[in-house]
Amino acid sequence: MDWPHDPDGDEGSEGMRKYGMAILAKKLDEDEGFPLDVDEFVAEHGDEPLRLNHRRIVSVADVFEHVREDEFEDIVSFHKGVGRAMREGGFWEYHPQGEDPEHKPA
Repeated sequence: MDWPHDPDGDEGSEGMRKYGMAILAKKLDEDEGFPLDVDEFVAEHGDEPLRLNHRRIVSVADVFEHVREDEFEDIVSFHKGVGRAMREGGFWEYHPQGEDPEHKPA
């Protein structure tokens, strides 16, 4: 895909390779960016690349197709909602195992 910027370049990863949620978090202003309207966030960043791992890149919009929330009140709710969407959409490769994987921290 022809991205608006190089996902491994300075604009995409600040000179070093970053992945998944780290890339999304850099697009937020924790002090002034909340509450965050999901539609506005996707309108602004949807076409941008999101590197999931060393070989897979998708668009921000691809991940946000699986986000259920219309708005996030704070950075914690953003991480929880987008993390759930990434797992449900097959964008998250790490899946904890054990007796209670839903409550085991990743």
